[in-house]
Amino acid sequence: MKVHITHLYPDLMDLYGSRANVLVLKRYLEELGCTVEVEYAVSGQRPCSAETDFVYMGAGTERSQRAAMEGLSCYSQELVSAAEDGTTMFFAGTAMELLGQSIREPDGREYPGVGLAGFSTVHGRRRTVGDVYGHTDLYPEPVVGYMNKCGTIRGVETPLLTQLQLGCGNGGEGSPEGFHWNNVFASELTGPLLVKNPRLLEAVAAAIFARRGAALPEKRPVDLWREAAYTVTEEALRGRL
Repeated sequence: MKVHITHLYPDLMDLYGSRANVLVLKRYLEELGCTVEVEYAVSGQRPCSAETDFVYMGAGTERSQRAAMEGLSCYSQELVSAAEDGTTMFFAGTAMELLGQSIREPDGREYPGVGLAGFSTVHGRRRTVGDVYGHTDLYPEPVVGYMNKCGTIRGVETPLLTQLQLGCGNGGEGSPEGFHWNNVFASELTGPLLVKNPRLLEAVAAAIFARRGAALPEKRPVDLWREAAYTVTEEALRGRL
């Protein structure tokens, strides 16, 4: 199976090793027998085409985030339509905030988001940083990551992490985190998240396969280093609960 990945605006949105989310997904899909093509769309280029199977945008500064939204503004409805049609997407870090209705900056200025979801974001002048340990409804294993943001998100009806035992979520300490709807995955957790969480990587790959009417092979590759790294992090964070 040939898989086409569109990596949106890596010239603007590539903090915290965000690019590694695409690299690890590409490698995993190739291990599953896929031929993978990655297209890099710089700011202002269209976010997806008819052959796109996966759309990705990583984390960026708040200034880069606003510039990215200016580039996306002409293609908001196109991105929403692709999501409604089942295209798999992952928006990491501050890119998640762009999927909502609006973002308000500390000086009171506000600009619209893509409008794919009904939530909104308000930026403060203080950053929220720290480890996060939580759970998703997608699979039983815990999700681990690190938070570094200045935004508070209100109005997420379908979070990716439905329960947090450690750290800060969308609306504050202990609140649910991220966003998940259809085949759209979004989280402000960094790490990068797909590298740190092998089961989430598998879930994203499964969504790509499912849209093609296929299931993941029963026998799947296991990266022992990635699994070991996850185990070390999960045990360390669980010990702090």
